[in-house]
Amino acid sequence: MKVHKEGTGFLLSMFTILFIVNVAWYYSSHRGMGFYAFLTMSAALFFLTLNFFRSPRRRFPYDPEGLVIAPADGTIVAIEEVMENEILHRRCLQISVFMSIFDVHANWFPVNGTVTHVSHQKGRTLAAYLPKSSTENERSAIIIRTRAGHEVLARQIAGAIAKRIVTYAATGDRCSVNEQMGFIKFGSRVDVYLPLDCEVLVELDQKVTGNQTPLARLSRCV
Repeated sequence: MKVHKEGTGFLLSMFTILFIVNVAWYYSSHRGMGFYAFLTMSAALFFLTLNFFRSPRRRFPYDPEGLVIAPADGTIVAIEEVMENEILHRRCLQISVFMSIFDVHANWFPVNGTVTHVSHQKGRTLAAYLPKSSTENERSAIIIRTRAGHEVLARQIAGAIAKRIVTYAATGDRCSVNEQMGFIKFGSRVDVYLPLDCEVLVELDQKVTGNQTPLARLSRCV
């Protein structure tokens, strides 16, 4: 499994700092149990961070036409009808995936289509599993129009310890479920807003895998 490009610089800096500190301490006159405890914690922290930035190679194994695929690894924390007032200004079905720090944090496009809108909104850093994080936290929004004419809104949301949302999508791009939409660093959430007449294929508290688990099936007609 490779390291995601968003983590290479951070991991290199982290390794360099920890290496210098541990070597300096090792050659000092005060080496003892404290040094070995710090060395163990340094290794654990580095490998935990390395695990966070893993980037698995995935491709959706079936024809994704008409399906909405999970944009991220994590747990389904919301399936509800909501009024989306920020961009779409209509009632939608919202499905939310919460990512813990142990999940892969790459985000994939949930549908094939054309990107028609990309925006970023500054905000708070509430815990990402809270419902109001969808409208109050820092977030990026991407709207994709499918070939059948459906509009699907995907929203990347920063969490309590997330420091940066990265969005690769640009207006006018053709996108595929097998392409990465972005990356959120250190704990976060992705909401997907769908037409009300879609068929939901997941349930609350279900674990899903980004680019692998179908969330819903869109209707054939718009």
